[in-house]
Amino acid sequence: MNYLKQFMITLPRRHRVRSPLLNHQLIDVNIRRLLSNSIIRHSELEKAGNLNSKTELVDVSFITSDGAVINVQGQCGENLMEVAHNNDVEVEGACEASLACCTCHVILDEDSFNKLEIPSVDEEDMLDLAPFLTPTSRLSCQIILTPELRGLTARLPQATRNFYVDGHKPKPH
Repeated sequence: MNYLKQFMITLPRRHRVRSPLLNHQLIDVNIRRLLSNSIIRHSELEKAGNLNSKTELVDVSFITSDGAVINVQGQCGENLMEVAHNNDVEVEGACEASLACCTCHVILDEDSFNKLEIPSVDEEDMLDLAPFLTPTSRLSCQIILTPELRGLTARLPQATRNFYVDGHKPKPH
């Protein structure tokens, strides 16, 4: 991140770039605005463009590994891992939604699982590493909330595969 930040500072205030998302059309980018936030997580880049104050709320239930039910609400466009982090549900998410680990593994109810698109090959590869895998397992960072997912129930597995061996539970940053 520091390298990218230093590089971007050397660019002029306005910069014309070709956007692959807009069929390579030229667009103006205000670099100073991008640099106004000193720390940007992977998931915040997507979130900034997708969420606003008028976004619908979706009811979600998490069932912890000890059986406690935690009912929360998330905004459409958020991923399930962000919803968990925003509501102090213990979903680790070590890679910060970059699809490089399986620590945000959840087990969905059959109904919710069937409403989702099939997982990508990359997600399936990461799920292969998850302990307590079930047929309805998904990575919560890859589940984007939509109105159709109202009432989604996600059960946390009994354990996750992480880098800690002493029982430490890291907090999202």
